[in-house]
Amino acid sequence: MTTEHDIQNAIRVAVSRSGCTIIRTNTGRVMTKDKRMFDAGPPKGWPDLTGFRHSDGKLILIEVKNERGRLREDQKRFAEFISQYPVLYGVARSVEDALRIVEEK
Repeated sequence: MTTEHDIQNAIRVAVSRSGCTIIRTNTGRVMTKDKRMFDAGPPKGWPDLTGFRHSDGKLILIEVKNERGRLREDQKRFAEFISQYPVLYGVARSVEDALRIVEEK
């Protein structure tokens, strides 16, 4: 089974070559030197990849899953929320899925 990390990397390369800028959205919690917890990154449910299409500036948000991956509840809520906006959003399990998302009109 392909790891989500490997799929993300392949998607980042392919989407970048198709006239877009795309980055991995890092999230997580870290402890500072003075022992405080710091939340790094966007809110829960935010997709793995964030970017924009050069031709029109449209925001791109891609949630990456492998063959068996399922959306968590917070990811489902995000998908429902973002569907009301003119954003290129989708779940990609392959480079081909991601290219379909970014080529959407």
